[in-house]
Amino acid sequence: MTIIRDWTPDKAHAFGKEVLTFDHDLHNRPMFDDDGLADLLDRYPRDRLGVFTMGQDPREWRTWRRGVAGNLPGQTLLRMAREGRIWLNLRAVNDHLPEYDALAGEVFAEKEAMVPGLRTMKRDLGVLISSPNAQVFYHLDVPLVSLWQIRGVKTVWAYPVADPFVGPEALEAIVLRETAEQFAFDPAWDAGAAKVQLTPGRMLTWPQNAPHRIENGPMLNVSLSMEYMTPAALMRANVIYANGLLRRRLGVDPKVQPGFSALGLTKVAVARAAKALKLQKANERVLPVTFNLETEVPGIHGRQAA
Repeated sequence: MTIIRDWTPDKAHAFGKEVLTFDHDLHNRPMFDDDGLADLLDRYPRDRLGVFTMGQDPREWRTWRRGVAGNLPGQTLLRMAREGRIWLNLRAVNDHLPEYDALAGEVFAEKEAMVPGLRTMKRDLGVLISSPNAQVFYHLDVPLVSLWQIRGVKTVWAYPVADPFVGPEALEAIVLRETAEQFAFDPAWDAGAAKVQLTPGRMLTWPQNAPHRIENGPMLNVSLSMEYMTPAALMRANVIYANGLLRRRLGVDPKVQPGFSALGLTKVAVARAAKALKLQKANERVLPVTFNLETEVPGIHGRQAA
C-alpha cells in the first residue's frame, strides 16, 4: 500500500518540475500524536534543535530570531509551541532516530518506484513544530523539497524561479552561501504565486529553487520537510555555483544550462575544483541567540519560566 494515495502518470512525470499537491496518510501515524512528538523532542539532539520566533509582517524577514530550548522536557516545548509564537525545526531527524530513518526510507522508496528514472540522495527528513499564526518568510532552498502536513492548517505561496521573484545574482548568492536563504519580498508577487492551503494528509512539492513562504492557521502546526537531491538537481546546484564564480571573477552574465549538456558538465567541474581549492569563502554567520525558552516564550506577554 502506498503512502501517497493519488499518484497519476501525469503527476509522476511532472514531479520535481511543477507545483504539485498529493494526498498521503502519514498524519494517521501514532508517532505524530502529542506523546510521540514529546518523545521526539526529548530524544532529538538538543544542540541541533532550531528554535525561532518572528514578526507579523511578511516583508520584515529580518525579525527572524534564534533562541535556545535549554533542558526543557518535550511536553513543555510542545505546550510552548501551542501557546507562543515559535518555530521548532528538527533537521535531519532520519540521521538521529531509527524510526524516522525507516520513515524516510519508505517515502523515498515510493517516490523512486513511482517516478520514472528518479534517484534520490542527500536525504533530509525534518520535523517542523510551530505555533498558531507563525510564519516562515520568503526564501528558497538549494535542494528539492516536499512539505507534508501532519497537524493543523498552513498556507503556502510558491513562486516561479524567475525575475522578479528571484534573479540569477540572488540565486547565485544563496548557492554560494554569501547570503541567507531569506531575502526581500514584495507582496505584489503573490499575484504570480501558486497559493496552496495544506491540511492534514496533504503534501506539496515545487520546482528546485522556487521561492516560497508559509503562514500557519490559528492552531498548532506539525509538518515534515523532506529535502533531497537527484543527479540533475545536484548538477543544477553546481552550475549555479560556477555561474556565481564566473560572474564575480570575470564579469560575465552566465546562464543555467538545463540537463546534462557539455557546457553544464564543464561548469560542474569548475564548481568542484573551486570548492576543493576553497576559492569561494562561505558566509558562516549564524544568527545570535536572543532568547531562552526556559525564561521567555515569544508570543506570550511577559516572561514565563518552564
